[in-house]
Amino acid sequence: MARAKYQFLPDLSEDDIRLLDRVSDWIMAADEKYITKFSAFLDERQCLLCEKIMASVKYENYRLWGGYENAARRMLCVYPEYGEAESEDFPITAITLLYRKEDKITHRDILGSLMGLRIKRDSVGDILVGEGKSAVFLRSSVAGEVTSVLTKVGRAGVKLREGYDGSIHIEQKTQEISGTVASMRADCILSLAARISREKSAQLIKNVGIEIDHMLKNSPKILLEEGCTFSVRGYGKFKLLSVDGTTKKDRIHITLNKFV
Repeated sequence: MARAKYQFLPDLSEDDIRLLDRVSDWIMAADEKYITKFSAFLDERQCLLCEKIMASVKYENYRLWGGYENAARRMLCVYPEYGEAESEDFPITAITLLYRKEDKITHRDILGSLMGLRIKRDSVGDILVGEGKSAVFLRSSVAGEVTSVLTKVGRAGVKLREGYDGSIHIEQKTQEISGTVASMRADCILSLAARISREKSAQLIKNVGIEIDHMLKNSPKILLEEGCTFSVRGYGKFKLLSVDGTTKKDRIHITLNKFV
């Protein structure tokens, strides 16, 4: 019955449905009882699902925020009419980690250290890794524990301070791929992107799925559009940059970026 409510959102998992049910309850609580609710940190797919359910019921009193502009992992706030959701209202605390520049710390190192403290994944937002300095965005309820206990990440000693000054700039490295495809079907484009046969590409999509703009699909026939991002587990993440015309044999020339 619950799944039928969300027929306009295909390929939902049981976790997706639980999230959407919870958000639907929050909308009702905000609308009828003037209650404001905050979620845990949501990944990009979950954020997109929340936006879609809000649009479906034309509810505009919500905000997604991750502690800084353009965060990938964000919290959802659902608030009543005439309410607000300011950045400082969100239960998010930024922690900056300081260490020697010669110590190389990775995203995995920081996340692993937090998991070692039994911090749940949904209490951790984005992790920004720089040179001699990194930042992590945490649910405020666990931030105190982290600052009082965490003194080492990997083999590197770290000093922690509350706050983030915005000085860590993450540059996403990409590799350009161009070529021709028979059609804009997902299996054709994945074949070019991953340098595998179209048959293997189609089988991968059927068995594993392809995530297109954070929504999981299992049809090799689905058409991709210019500007979309897509990924398949084990083969990486790509963006379809442009469709550049057709050849004399009616093949389509496209340009992709692979995130590396």
